[in-house]
Amino acid sequence: MKPTPPDVPWGVIDRIVATVAPRTAARRYAARVAIANLRRGYDAAARGRGTDGWRAGSTAADAEIAVAGGALRDRMRDLVRNDPLAAKAVQVLVSNIVGTGIRPRAAAADPALNKLADDLWKRWAPRADADGHTDFHGLTALAVREMIEGGEVFALRRRRRASDHLAAPVQIQLNEADHLDGAKFDNRPDGGRIVQGIEYDALGRRRGYWMFPDHPGDAMPVFGRRFESLRVGAEGVAHLFERQRVQNRGVPWGVPAMRALRELGDWQTAELVRKKIEASMVGFVFGADEDQQSMAPVVQDADGNRIEQFEPGLIGYVRNGKDIKFNTPASTSGIYEWNRVQQHIISAGFRVPYELMTGDLSQVNFASSRVGLHEFRRMVEAVQWQVVIPMFCQRIWAWVMEAAWTAGALPQPEIAVEWAPPRFESVNPLQDVTADLLEVRAGFSTPAQQIARRGYDPREVVEEWQKYAALFDQLGLIFDADPRRVSRAGLAQAVDAGGSSPPPDER
Repeated sequence: MKPTPPDVPWGVIDRIVATVAPRTAARRYAARVAIANLRRGYDAAARGRGTDGWRAGSTAADAEIAVAGGALRDRMRDLVRNDPLAAKAVQVLVSNIVGTGIRPRAAAADPALNKLADDLWKRWAPRADADGHTDFHGLTALAVREMIEGGEVFALRRRRRASDHLAAPVQIQLNEADHLDGAKFDNRPDGGRIVQGIEYDALGRRRGYWMFPDHPGDAMPVFGRRFESLRVGAEGVAHLFERQRVQNRGVPWGVPAMRALRELGDWQTAELVRKKIEASMVGFVFGADEDQQSMAPVVQDADGNRIEQFEPGLIGYVRNGKDIKFNTPASTSGIYEWNRVQQHIISAGFRVPYELMTGDLSQVNFASSRVGLHEFRRMVEAVQWQVVIPMFCQRIWAWVMEAAWTAGALPQPEIAVEWAPPRFESVNPLQDVTADLLEVRAGFSTPAQQIARRGYDPREVVEEWQKYAALFDQLGLIFDADPRRVSRAGLAQAVDAGGSSPPPDER
């Protein structure tokens, strides 16, 4: 639809000029229309009383992060430690993005090579952590938590010796964002540069990170810490963060909700203190004898001690007291609704459904919960396939395959891989399973894709079917109604040939 032209009046002079020189009049009128168009614009960009005090800079994303990144990380970590809403929001995001793990499956053209790579990964994954605390899935969950809470995290490749008896001589170490020397800036003789501790070549490609070996905020003795940052090659670092602009570093996810969280917590604390004071002060006794009067009244207890601290059930005596007035606590109507509104704002800032963050399901039904979960799941899938898998999981898979090839455990260093994120729990399992079955029969997806969407390895499922022939025959009856019934060998072949590409949108 074309925009409506501005209403520019046709004046007396325009009419006079038009009678003598029509072309000149037309150009004159066109110029006036152009000037009127320049005056039109966005109301949000206008300057005046309506936008007074609105300060917005045009700085680059990295410049803003350089100034505010440290404070944002510190404040978000403090909120997650002490605020239950922030802690729950982070946990919901981690549980949905990683869950029980994002599982790989080799996808080379050779089935034998795929099985060899998958078996090697299964033996390597339990000992993936260089610190020895968890496995690959635990590292993934911790990395995503650091990305959400601190804005970014660094996974470092640590090569190991053959004497360590690993399936592949490599392990992964996670470093928080504080390890990066953000104060390091430099220009290199070859045209490269260092910006906030990240080194780039002349073409703008990352080639190194300058990191502190020890955490700058560690509590170890000063004489035992190393304060000088060291260079780590970019080929051995996986930098996980979400890009919301053209930027090279990340910020915590809950930044839009930080002020609302803080103010809600302060309000709740103030309201709780006010209620405690109201409950502590029962009443005052006024009046006293003439000789006890004074210019400044003094509040005392029954023993004549001056009251400086309120206690439950306290009655204060005022000099010359002959009357008593009891305290009446103020009403707090509407507090529940106000809290709900504030918590909705916080959940929106964290990108988490209100019901999942608070556990309040009092105002949802089946349809509304399903619609809300679909939108949340689309966001989670976008993060899985656009951030976590390419920036973290894929890099680690490549390191493991290369290390295994170097050790002679694989015939080649690069092996294609497909990833299976954890499945989402179905709101209506019967309807969803029926729809998945119809998708396979219609050819819209393969059995391998449907199995992978549920968090299982398609090859392992087929092997289980083949191992337990009776159970396979029973499950095979599902395909009897389809004239293109999938045989046992045909299904296994379909699994090897099919892919677990990014899952389609939830129905």
